[in-house]
Amino acid sequence: MPPLTRIESRAVLLATDDIDTDQIIPARFLKTTERRGLGTHLFADWRYTADGTPRSDFILNAPGASERRILVGGRNFGCGSSREHAPWALADFGFQAVVAPSFADIFRNNALKNGIVPVQLDREAHAALVEHLALHPDVVAVVDVASQRLLVGQDTWGFALAPFARHCLLEGIDQLGFLLGADDEIARYEQSHPAAISTIA
Repeated sequence: MPPLTRIESRAVLLATDDIDTDQIIPARFLKTTERRGLGTHLFADWRYTADGTPRSDFILNAPGASERRILVGGRNFGCGSSREHAPWALADFGFQAVVAPSFADIFRNNALKNGIVPVQLDREAHAALVEHLALHPDVVAVVDVASQRLLVGQDTWGFALAPFARHCLLEGIDQLGFLLGADDEIARYEQSHPAAISTIA
């Protein structure tokens, strides 16, 4: 994963509450373990008609939507079943951050593991953000991972990330990458702490 220190982009406003993982990417697209191409199926049942025609009134089909890196959702974003394909689809479309007043815990964890920043604002701040974006859809927003702040126009809101998650985002590593980076240290620990019971036959 590339390091994420600062995301500067216009936002996509989709502030619907209780967007679940089946809406983010329907179950029929989960047969693959290949991440590339999943962005095509992001919000598929909302983006396309039954015959696959893009719906002109859906926000992701608007001109320039694919260039936006920040998605503003509603309360309880990512609820429903656990599927890592949901953040895969968001990331493949191009999103690097999702802003919402609350997230489903499993989605939040899956997002962080896949380099997507879950920016949780309190209800008042989120309502102000939604109102601002509705009036100024082309305003540039900044998600500053290092300072844990969201900047939009003259407004600044703080958000919290777990220290380890923030470290991984800033360094561009996942949990496995973190462990591999500590391989020498782990080996030294193992050598200095021999097993109490021999495992050699």
